[in-house]
Amino acid sequence: MHDPIDSHWVVVKRILCYLKGTTTHGLHITRSFFFVLHNFIDADWACNIDDRKSTGGYLVFFGQMLILWKSGKQRTFARSSTEVEYKALTDGTVEVI
Repeated sequence: MHDPIDSHWVVVKRILCYLKGTTTHGLHITRSFFFVLHNFIDADWACNIDDRKSTGGYLVFFGQMLILWKSGKQRTFARSSTEVEYKALTDGTVEVI
């Protein structure tokens, strides 16, 4: 922020246009009679060709309402797709607990 350049301004304008176009979007919270937690987890092994790190993510539903989600690169390098899935499973389970 101390030395912005033109590319920074382009990104700011892009973000503002995105926000302007999504003002009607949101999470709809409705009354539900199902008080069950559902945790959906998935991962993609070594999908980034630059650093070969995997992407993992999870969704947590309470009844039919989405209450938590996360997606991002995993912090460590995995040697197999099974290891990636276990890491994503661990992250999602920790959030639910």
